[in-house]
Amino acid sequence: MLTYPAIDPVAIALGPLKIRWYGLSYVTGILLAWWLLNYRATRHPRQGWNSEQVSDLIFYGAVGLIIGGRLGSVLFYNLPFYLANPFDVLKLWQGGMSFHGGLIGGLISVWIYGRRINRAFFEITDFMAPVVPVGLFFGRIANFINGELWGGPSTLPWAMVFPDTRAGGIPRHPSQLYEALLEGLVLFIILWCYSAKPRPTMAATGLFLLGYGVFRSAVEFVRQPDAHIGYLAFDWLTMGHVLSFPMIIAGMSLLWFAYYITKDVKRRS
Repeated sequence: MLTYPAIDPVAIALGPLKIRWYGLSYVTGILLAWWLLNYRATRHPRQGWNSEQVSDLIFYGAVGLIIGGRLGSVLFYNLPFYLANPFDVLKLWQGGMSFHGGLIGGLISVWIYGRRINRAFFEITDFMAPVVPVGLFFGRIANFINGELWGGPSTLPWAMVFPDTRAGGIPRHPSQLYEALLEGLVLFIILWCYSAKPRPTMAATGLFLLGYGVFRSAVEFVRQPDAHIGYLAFDWLTMGHVLSFPMIIAGMSLLWFAYYITKDVKRRS
């Protein structure tokens, strides 16, 4: 097995002020997404995006991501605890962000921004979809640094013993790195290359939903479910599966609609 590289979750300590890797990962992901979207806007001027609109879009998306991600973690994964400890909802530095909640929050904020600038919802999500995996990559790396969300027991050569006593002191899958690779790097490459050419409206959004849902569901089979939730059924079904299956269906539906229904409507008109 590999040795877990114990990294202090606090990146910078200035007296009582502590800046954690978890927070830096979000900042890094947001800034890199902002740069990549500006790059796309200059490479594809026909899409009609300028730097000011990109900056506003990133701001709206980031606010929705943070609020939705935190509320999703509270509602989907540990509601009884937060009902008993409501002020802990504000302790973002301790981790506890749900991607599915962040996605919902981000989509709502993007819809609001779209109404403000009079742009269609899927026009915006297609533009943003290729850079979302960037944030996922850095978020999963932060989970690994925090030593949280580890995988199930493993005898593979790259299994690790995570320092948290709740991990049981046994070798486990570094599932955070699996997700960083699949949901982050691989999905980014797929979407970035796919969106380099003009595609039907909704197609990039659909491919993102499908890709994330498939990759997340696959990793869930080796990821240890939250102790207070456990497996929901069949000794393998997790909350991650339940939240990802609708994304797979939605992604497939959007791709089908984009390539077949829309095409058929245009041919008949």
